[in-house]
Amino acid sequence: MLGALTGDIVGSIYEWSNTKTTEFPLFQDHCRFTDDSVLTVALVESILTSEGYGPLMKRFFRNYPDAGYGGSFQRWARAASSAPYHSWGNGAAMRISPVGWAFDSLALVLQKAREYSELTHDHPEGIRGAQGVAAAVYLGRTGCSKTEIKRFLAQDLCYDLSRSCDQIRPDYSFDVSCQGTVPQAVTAFLESSDFEGAIRLAISLGGDSDTLACITGAIAQAFYGGVPELIAGKTLEFLDEPLRRTTLEFEAKFVRKQ
Repeated sequence: MLGALTGDIVGSIYEWSNTKTTEFPLFQDHCRFTDDSVLTVALVESILTSEGYGPLMKRFFRNYPDAGYGGSFQRWARAASSAPYHSWGNGAAMRISPVGWAFDSLALVLQKAREYSELTHDHPEGIRGAQGVAAAVYLGRTGCSKTEIKRFLAQDLCYDLSRSCDQIRPDYSFDVSCQGTVPQAVTAFLESSDFEGAIRLAISLGGDSDTLACITGAIAQAFYGGVPELIAGKTLEFLDEPLRRTTLEFEAKFVRKQ
């Protein structure tokens, strides 16, 4: 899941100022972690401690109120009620990658992705987006080929992965939906040859850059066997101490044992 945080941080400065090229400095001083990282680490803590993910999301929101959450999530996080708000937004997909590491069968990964997502994103598209990302992480870390990952997402989850990055890039713009984010992020991974290249391809598409790269980075870490050491170290520098500590605990328990 460190790959997801890397993508979020690298992409953070391009969300509102897209770049349509793969040639850019990977980390810049004004990069930052966003809600993508915060809610991913909240899920990590839920998995590690068995504390409910819903209350944890609300607590992390209070701890990091300026991380860039969507309006609907902010209203949910501030409300006394915890009823889901039928969201199809890409928030379900960007925060779900730890599930692909923590559970050891595809059926259980799909089940847990649904359970963790429908706390807020109970729309079928929100659930499908989360299941697609979690499944891709699981399949990547368990040795499946890119062809097998693509086939599962296309056949079992009905995602259209027929367009290349070069076809997507020219007219792709900001899209907060799962259905307008997950296929594009997966395509960037499928066309990559290494972890860094995957992040660069995702950001080059434009759109919701931090979330695209978060999703792509999560899958790329699983498939390529980790995040390169220099990139991982830089990512950890951008996290504060609580987020860094929880991330490293999860990596040690679920990722480095692979």
